[in-house]
Amino acid sequence: MKKYLQLVRFPNLLMIIATQLVIKYCFFEPFAVEITLNGFGYSLLIIATVCLAAAGNIINDIYDVQADSINKPNRVIIGKHLSEKKAYNLFIGLNVIGVLLGFYLSNMIGRPIFSGIFIMVSGILYLYATSLKSYLVVGNIIISVLVALVIILPALYDLLPAITPQNQATQRTFFSIILDYAIFAFLINWLREMVKDQQDIQGDHKAGINTLPISLGQERTNKLIFIISILPLVAILYYIYAYLYNNMYALAYAVLFVLAPLLWFMFKIISTKHKKEFSTLNGLLKLILIFGIISIALYPFLWK
Repeated sequence: MKKYLQLVRFPNLLMIIATQLVIKYCFFEPFAVEITLNGFGYSLLIIATVCLAAAGNIINDIYDVQADSINKPNRVIIGKHLSEKKAYNLFIGLNVIGVLLGFYLSNMIGRPIFSGIFIMVSGILYLYATSLKSYLVVGNIIISVLVALVIILPALYDLLPAITPQNQATQRTFFSIILDYAIFAFLINWLREMVKDQQDIQGDHKAGINTLPISLGQERTNKLIFIISILPLVAILYYIYAYLYNNMYALAYAVLFVLAPLLWFMFKIISTKHKKEFSTLNGLLKLILIFGIISIALYPFLWK
C-alpha cells in the first residue's frame, strides 16, 4: 500500500482535497453565496479531480523511469515494486472513474459540455507524459494550468450554475476572487516546475527531455526564473495595495507568509547552483503556494 500511495503522490492529492474543501466550506459557505452542489455532489467533484491527478502521476512515472533512476533513484517504483502493466491498468482505471464522474456531475448541474474538461485533462496528462514534456517550456505551463484548474473547478461546478439575475454581481465577485487565486497558483507552480528542471537536469538530459536548463544552461535559467518571479511579486504587491492596506491582519499575513518568502526566493535563485539548493527553493515555493491556499480559509476572518 505504501508504494501505491507513493506512486500516486499521496501528499499532493491531500493538498488537492484540502484546497477544494477550503474553497467550499471556508470561503463559499461562510459568505452564504449561492451554490449548486450538496455535500455528496461536491465529494464526487473532489474524487474525480483526485482520480485524474493520481492517474497523471502514474503515467508520468511510467515514462520517467529512465530520468527518475538518476534524479530520484530511491523513489522509482515502476519496474521495482510494481510492474508496468499493473501501473497502466491503475492509470486506465483512475482515468475512467474520473471522466465518468465528471460526466455525471456535468449533467447533474445542467452543464453537460463541462464534461469535456475532464476528458481534456485526461488526454493532456497522457500527452504530457508521453511527448509534451519534451518540448521546451510547454510542459511546465501545462502542469501549472492544471494546478490552477484545481482551484477553478469548484467555481465552475458550484458557483457558476447558481448565477441568477438577482445574484449575478455577487457571484461574479467571488468567481473573480477564485480566479485571482488560480492565477497565483499558476505563477508559483510555474516557478516550481522550472526549479525542478534545474534540480533534475542530469536525468532529464539522459532521457532526452529538452528543459530550459538543458537548452539555456543553469545560469541563464536562474536569471529567467528571477525575471518570471517578478510577475507574482507585482501581482501580490498590487493585491496588497488595492485590497489589504487597510486591514492590518490581512496585510501582516500576506507580507510574512507570501511576500517575504517570495522575495527570499528571488534573492537566492540568482546564485543557486547545486541540486540540494534547488530542492530547498522548490520546497519554499511549495510553502508559498500552501500559505496562499490557507489564506482562502482565513478570508472570512482576515479580509472582512
